[in-house]
Amino acid sequence: MVIAAERVLPGGRGRCGGRAPVVTVAEGSGAERPPPAAMDALSSADPRPRGRRGEPPVCSCPEPGPGASPLPWARFSAWLECVCVVTFDLELGQAMELVYPYDFRLTEKEKTNICYLSFPDSYSGGLGDTQFSFRLRQSGGQRNTHFGDDGEYNREAPLTLQRESAHYFGYVYFRQVKDSSMKRGYFQKSLVLVSRLPYVNLFQSLLQLLAPEYFDKLEPCLEAVCNEIDQWPPPVPGQMLNLPVMGIVIQVRIPSRVDKPGSSPLKQFNQENLLPAPLVLPSVHELDLFRCFQPVLIHIQMLWELMLLGEPIVVMAPSPTISSEMVLALTSCLTPLKYCCDYRPYFTIHDSEFKEYTTRTQAPPNIVVGVTNPFFIKTLQHWPHLLRLGELKMSGDLPKQVKVKKLTKLKTLDAKPGIYTSYKTFLHKDKTLIKRLLKGIQRKRPSEVQSALLRRHMLELTQSFIIPLEHYIASLMPLQRAITPWKNPPQIRPFRQEDFMKTLEHAGPQLTCVLKGDWLGLYRRFFKSPNFDGWYRQRHKEMTQKLEALHLEAICEANIVAWMKDKSEVEIVDLVLKLREKLIRARCHHLPVKEETLQRVGLYIETIIGSLPEDLQTVLHHH
Repeated sequence: MVIAAERVLPGGRGRCGGRAPVVTVAEGSGAERPPPAAMDALSSADPRPRGRRGEPPVCSCPEPGPGASPLPWARFSAWLECVCVVTFDLELGQAMELVYPYDFRLTEKEKTNICYLSFPDSYSGGLGDTQFSFRLRQSGGQRNTHFGDDGEYNREAPLTLQRESAHYFGYVYFRQVKDSSMKRGYFQKSLVLVSRLPYVNLFQSLLQLLAPEYFDKLEPCLEAVCNEIDQWPPPVPGQMLNLPVMGIVIQVRIPSRVDKPGSSPLKQFNQENLLPAPLVLPSVHELDLFRCFQPVLIHIQMLWELMLLGEPIVVMAPSPTISSEMVLALTSCLTPLKYCCDYRPYFTIHDSEFKEYTTRTQAPPNIVVGVTNPFFIKTLQHWPHLLRLGELKMSGDLPKQVKVKKLTKLKTLDAKPGIYTSYKTFLHKDKTLIKRLLKGIQRKRPSEVQSALLRRHMLELTQSFIIPLEHYIASLMPLQRAITPWKNPPQIRPFRQEDFMKTLEHAGPQLTCVLKGDWLGLYRRFFKSPNFDGWYRQRHKEMTQKLEALHLEAICEANIVAWMKDKSEVEIVDLVLKLREKLIRARCHHLPVKEETLQRVGLYIETIIGSLPEDLQTVLHHH
């Protein structure tokens, strides 16, 4: 496949309205993920400028010079990286026809992967429109970003909805219709929204509005919509937003980390002066879980365990839509625990990582990969778990449930639907859940209600599993009275697996979960998984930052003047430098410290400097 030359959209006013802003050439987007907080409270800071358009920086880092203007497309980049149009060229195959904004830089590898991921991998004679999604590894290293607020968003958003730093999400609207004017007799084209946000519901809804209009009016309409998105407010967690586009308003609420798990705090918007009626999305990211899981409902316990343990799973589906929805549904099973392994909702044989995932010289990676090409059944035979799906059909009865089959039976490309695995679950099935869902089907209960039941079940199951871990790791935090102002804070005690296991007898998941089984065995396997490593690193980072915050508060409550009485100038200057480092770190890393405390530390620094000889004061004021 060859990348065709991309067309650049014209400036000026588009047919659908809207004016293109002046665009300067800038590098593509990317955001560096901050490293874990250091254990040493007096470690050096890593100041970097951040902030929204028109707002002051959020830390005491170097500010732009006078007259500096915000980067163009800053608001657009808060939601999307770019929009791509992929077409089928008779000579080139899939070809990148257009990337907008035109200054956004994708590497050649990224363009190639997007082209292949934007079309069905295996031949489908079906005509019409198809929507699906993919996830793509960024190549070419970190890049500058138009949008400089990743850190603030990620601190406030749930861990499961954070902006990706190393991957792009692609949301695809593919159209295939007969067209006698085309050499092949078919019109085949995809409109792709590329983002770092996992807002599958929002972006697929946006595509339903935009794509049909785009296929009719082409570039001018796309340009106008991108300009509208560039006027949207940023996605601030906890806020309800009106997002105007193409003459209607999409209303959404961005989830926040402080939301109660399982709640849906979507309140009624003020809908005055909104005509036509707004499009209200109950969630920016949640799928219809019941529809996705309908052929595997009786095996939901097994799938939850496989995801918890980060096991390699192949989802073999008849279409990219079913493949991508199943993979995304599986990764959402662990909420509020973040799924820390890799996942690809849709993957093709042309992907640049194909060899990496199909090699037999090493164990399969910790990844859930969704595929449609039957060739993968042969290529990934050595993977331990394969979920083979058929076409999804909603009916009045419990959908036909796939069976668990031995991997040795997975030999033919036309293998029947089923879960091909030798895995034995640690926990028993929840028969009560299956009965409730079956009763709901018989009573024609709406799918969204069935999904809510399923989501609540998995939330409670995950919470029952994770709460004992949360209680234990909280006990490793040093006591507040052990934190003194003039010494580094005490270290968090190490996580000892055997000590944790001893707590389960009296404070284990059996207190909140009725499921029976080998919970201890499940924890032991979990400790070996990337999900445990990711959870532990995140909690350790948060606890370390809390210790740093408590240390700053202890300094503020201390008598610095008394401390300075018997100290040399060298010791006092050293204290000034360390306090400055801590102050910068607290602001740049947004430690959980009150603004009043930070101001007091600043005053303390000035007080200390004022006690020194004038020559030293001059040096420190210019340092």
